[in-house]
Amino acid sequence: MKLIPDHVRQGLRTRLWGIADEMGWARLGGAQKTAQYDVWAKDADVGGVLGRYMDQREVRVYIKDTVMKGYGRRQLADPQQVLRILGLSGDASTTHCFERPHGRRLPDGRVVCWGNAADWKTVVTAIHERAYLAEFASYPGEAVLLAADGRFADVRFREMVEDAAKKLLIPKVHWIGV
Repeated sequence: MKLIPDHVRQGLRTRLWGIADEMGWARLGGAQKTAQYDVWAKDADVGGVLGRYMDQREVRVYIKDTVMKGYGRRQLADPQQVLRILGLSGDASTTHCFERPHGRRLPDGRVVCWGNAADWKTVVTAIHERAYLAEFASYPGEAVLLAADGRFADVRFREMVEDAAKKLLIPKVHWIGV
């Protein structure tokens, strides 16, 4: 495999991330994403370009694991939507920022975390752990669960998650569909 020039890699990333934005990538299921990787791999302007630098059999994997890998993380890392949901301004001060899952400790000691609804256990337990271990953290914390459609829109499922959160002293779970 030849080294892919930075301008080619960045150009493809910009293009595919733009298409992913238009498609509502976070809303797509695994089968739909798989089909789209195949479309891109066969596209002369995507797979054809990458085929100049690697074996054609590696193109689809490269698109998935290299070009698109950071897309979802970038979407989740932006706290603006989450802070608005919590009634805070986009430039609200924080005393600590977290990753995996993303979160913030606010000056009043609250710990808020967010992630995809599919990762609800990680988000909820991270709030509990971060608040419990912090000397000045306090409850309540809040969880924001994104891409909360499909099975995550089911009332019984949400009740179960909210019950688990309450048992960890987290009184509020925000459900955000795509």
